[in-house]
Amino acid sequence: MAKRYYITTPIYYPSGNWHIGHCYTTVICDALARFHKMKGEEVFFLTGTDEHGQKVEKEALKRGITPLAFIDPLVSELKDMWRLLDVRYDRFLRTTDEDHVKCVQGIYQKLYESGDIYKAEYEGYYCTPCEAFWTESQLKEGKCPDCGREVTKQREESYFFRLSKYAPRILKLYEDNPQFLQPTSRVNEMVNNFLKAGLQDLSVSRTTVKWGIPLPFDEKHTAYVWIDALSNYISALGYGTEKDGLYRKFWPAQLHLVGKEIVRFHAIIWPAILMALGEPLPEQIYGHGWLLIGGEKLSKSKENARPELTDPYELVKRYGADAVRYYLLREIPFGSDGEYTTERFLLRINADLSNDLGNLVSRTQAMIVQNFGAVPPRGEAEEVDRELIAMCEGLFGRIDADMGALNAPEALAEIFALVGRANKYIDETTPWLLAKDPTKRARLGTVLYNLAETCRICAVALKPFLTVAPAKILRSFSCDENAGFDTLKFGVLKEGMAVEKLPPVFPRFDVKRELAEVEKLVGTPTPLPPSAGGGKAGLSSAGGGKVGMSSNGGGKAGSERSEGGSAHPERSEGSPQTKSEISIDDFAKVELKIGEVIACERVAKSDKLLHETVKIGDEVRSVVSGIAKFYTPEEMVGKKVVVVTNLKPVKLRGVLSEGMILCAEGEDGTLSLVSPEKLVASGATVK
Repeated sequence: MAKRYYITTPIYYPSGNWHIGHCYTTVICDALARFHKMKGEEVFFLTGTDEHGQKVEKEALKRGITPLAFIDPLVSELKDMWRLLDVRYDRFLRTTDEDHVKCVQGIYQKLYESGDIYKAEYEGYYCTPCEAFWTESQLKEGKCPDCGREVTKQREESYFFRLSKYAPRILKLYEDNPQFLQPTSRVNEMVNNFLKAGLQDLSVSRTTVKWGIPLPFDEKHTAYVWIDALSNYISALGYGTEKDGLYRKFWPAQLHLVGKEIVRFHAIIWPAILMALGEPLPEQIYGHGWLLIGGEKLSKSKENARPELTDPYELVKRYGADAVRYYLLREIPFGSDGEYTTERFLLRINADLSNDLGNLVSRTQAMIVQNFGAVPPRGEAEEVDRELIAMCEGLFGRIDADMGALNAPEALAEIFALVGRANKYIDETTPWLLAKDPTKRARLGTVLYNLAETCRICAVALKPFLTVAPAKILRSFSCDENAGFDTLKFGVLKEGMAVEKLPPVFPRFDVKRELAEVEKLVGTPTPLPPSAGGGKAGLSSAGGGKVGMSSNGGGKAGSERSEGGSAHPERSEGSPQTKSEISIDDFAKVELKIGEVIACERVAKSDKLLHETVKIGDEVRSVVSGIAKFYTPEEMVGKKVVVVTNLKPVKLRGVLSEGMILCAEGEDGTLSLVSPEKLVASGATVK
């Protein structure tokens, strides 16, 4: 019977402000899942979204829409990001999924009936961004110890889980099973910061938050979002239902991979819940480090992503999914924090993928095509050949050990050590000189065969990590791109197999020029994939033209251009502005509708941008406009505006905008909203 492997990421709160740091956990899990599948194991890879709670409720309320209407486009955007990076999960669970909701209610009911949940009153501190409860002693300078933001003191009726009851069992778990929580530094943190101080019972319901799963025994209470979220690991498998085949097959999980900031929930609360349910515990919880910029955790809210290029959509567009995946898997020491800069990213891609792997494949194929036209015959091996062959033969054992230790960087280092050895082998055997001597043709064939086999073996070994280039390399040697690890033995290529010379597998980038381009690019809104934002069109900011539609482009960095007044290009004072004429058919392509602003707020860290929620008929859209110098958020609410509704989506300062509000520009540069003269219903078409 095949071994089974169940791996999970934490489910994500879909904030929409995606950066490369968000991709780290999921790309690692995808590589691990692919690796175990290639070993012939049955694999289940789970990820998803955490959609309930106060954060979502507040954001939806600001926009005057339902929480589900707020969250749906963000979920679509996250799925688009995983498609972009070729992440292939077995299930994407949303905590709003019906089967998950029923499972969570079943868990609460079971814990309530066993006496592990009881009613009392909660008084303490709550961090809304982290959805976490804290005691006064746990606060740092009166703020959340995890994120450093403000907490609110709350008092309300609540149901509590008897977490304190399970503290001795959790300590014993750590002592008896050192591999349960890794790396060891996380164990020390849990013991010293939480367990030694004594666990308090955990508030696991809210009466003040309505956007959540109602408790089956008291519907005025909703489930605490962390119990809701943690339960996804078993709800996804059908736990507690008649259709629990996946649960019986895959639970307990081999690995919960999480960021170090949420280890407490996974390594203390989750084991206690499972103990109370009488269910097996996961085999391992691993709390990895963060991606840092300037020594701080990568964060859109802090804007420390600038001036680095961290938008995954733009990174993949410029450099390819393989490059992004490779950097995340190779550069960051697993379990520790890793520093990210665009320059380090480019240097790593150039050195490993372009110079080493790309050159090896290109040189090997060029010499084979030029001298033999196909895979050459393999002759007697010499000492230098045997060293290369031994490295090839031993490769899988080395990377299997590394991946068993969750050390993807070391596994990739082993593969690229072989790549480096093959490049050195070219210098040692000088095939270009052998090609000039007809008496050395047999030796040339052996050298090129060994190089071709090394290229093939490296391509197979790279398949869990890179998802585009290995398949190209294998096809170019007439090999099955679906080849598994059972082919990682020397001598699979047969004489006469066609060899196709590929264009550069990884182009080399001029780092200085790229950095200059990126400096211009950073801050420019990146169009979302077609399905992002629910497939709705349009977005920009108001502020321009004579009866102006402001531009997304131009200026130093796009978003600044959109924040800054006039949309016309720079021209000499007093010089006429020449505009090309358009036909009535061209104008008819622009869709203009009346909208009503139902909510408005300033965009964080911008003195020019407002974020409006605009009702357009039965639809509600998010719009960002560069008019904060001329209108306050309070003035905007209730105004009827003209909106361009069929533009492509973009982001401004990390905020999704789905339309463009029209303004007129005065001689002094002031902007005035274009509004209907008479009362007109929202959604009316402007002609």
